[in-house]
Amino acid sequence: MIVSIFLLWLCIFFIIFQFKLRRPKNFPPGPLSLPVLGNLLNLDLKNPIMDFEKLKESYGNVYSLFIGSRPAVVINGLKAMKEAIMIKATDFAGRPQNMFINDITQRKGVILADYGSFWRDHRRFALMTLRNFGLGKTSMEERIHEEIQFTVSKLEENIGKTLSPQVMFHNASSNIICKVLFNTRYDYEDGMITEIVQCFVELLKIANGPWAMMYDAFPWIRSLPLPFSKAFRNMETFRNISKRLVNEHKMSRVPGEPRDFVDSYLDEVEKSSNDFSEQQLLGMTFDLYVAGTDTTSNTMLAGFLYLLAYPHIQDKCQREIDQILEGKDRVSFDDRHKMPYMQAVIHEVQRFANIVPLSVFHCTTKDTELSGYSIPKGTLIIQNMQSVLREEGQWKSPHEFNPENFLNEQGEFVKPEAFMPFSAGPRVCLGEGLARMELFIIMVTLLRKFKFTWPEDAGEPDLTPIFGATLTPKPYRMKVQLRSEQSC
Repeated sequence: MIVSIFLLWLCIFFIIFQFKLRRPKNFPPGPLSLPVLGNLLNLDLKNPIMDFEKLKESYGNVYSLFIGSRPAVVINGLKAMKEAIMIKATDFAGRPQNMFINDITQRKGVILADYGSFWRDHRRFALMTLRNFGLGKTSMEERIHEEIQFTVSKLEENIGKTLSPQVMFHNASSNIICKVLFNTRYDYEDGMITEIVQCFVELLKIANGPWAMMYDAFPWIRSLPLPFSKAFRNMETFRNISKRLVNEHKMSRVPGEPRDFVDSYLDEVEKSSNDFSEQQLLGMTFDLYVAGTDTTSNTMLAGFLYLLAYPHIQDKCQREIDQILEGKDRVSFDDRHKMPYMQAVIHEVQRFANIVPLSVFHCTTKDTELSGYSIPKGTLIIQNMQSVLREEGQWKSPHEFNPENFLNEQGEFVKPEAFMPFSAGPRVCLGEGLARMELFIIMVTLLRKFKFTWPEDAGEPDLTPIFGATLTPKPYRMKVQLRSEQSC
């Protein structure tokens, strides 16, 4: 009996060995992969970050996995990350196609467009148009200051009370980018903005969750009515809203006199090739809305959570703000150069929160090499950003929230090479400039006027995030107090 069982298991192991997914010659090492499943059993699909870290300890900074039958290379650590996305940038600048997020967006937009002339033309247009409408200029500061007054009013209504800041920060970020895209904003109580924000929160939660990974691994389940179907419905909701706004623009625009991004794109449609189209415009508005809303609002949520958990850091920020802004009505983006500690805190929030933990997946555009391994064209590339943002040897306190990570011995602000929360290279985040300006102006404005404290009856702050396309803080509440007139 024992011999029979042993022989049976031996046969099963032999069959698995024969049919296991094979790695190409000189491909990065990795765990045993199974037929159909690949390495899905090696990952906690609800949050694979710690599994990526454990595999790094076993296989090194460049290792491979199979998502279903699709080979993927996971990049860890600053040295390997720089080689891939900066030194050999064009080799690794592709975007994988035929995946969940591609089907959601119908392969429109620029963030997920594959590397080539189409992507270059649309990225160049997006960056140029954002600059024309104030990115990096005082006009963008004006938009942010106009919107932050609504947030201030909301907080003033809750003086002495506790409130959840989640929707408030999402609404503020959403309205700032909506002004750039559509030249409009929505009241915080408006059902439209509530619907838009809710759609994005749900869609992005699904996009890096277990069902999206199942969708990518097993194409035969895509037509089934499984939970990922809700993301397609949410995307259709946004597309319909965007389509209505574009149609309104077409009726009211004056060619050559753009009021916003949509007008500028419609001008380009009239004078350019077929690469510029109204369907592509809908994809672009989705991309820029995502780039300008979700990461920024979640970074602010994480930032205020950390300031609640470490009130002495909040106090030090406020002392610096009071000193530098004494006699000024409001903060400007240029004031950041005089506020090294505030700068350090904001950058430490971005580092520690690691809002986009796996960046946006890349793929290789040709056969190439990385750390001595051979990587074939079309290989899926996953960037483990935690391995850089918390890499030993790159930070004074890699695993703790500590603004000293960005300060030298003289208390001056310094930005280590390993700081790349927006990724790097040609695929660096489109919304980086807007996000940096929003984070500084909004956080300084609110800290100057209000004191935020952890509610006495709420237990201890929990800094453990929820995994999704972005890492988001667990829902929390904060108590709002007006600071004394002397300190403001």
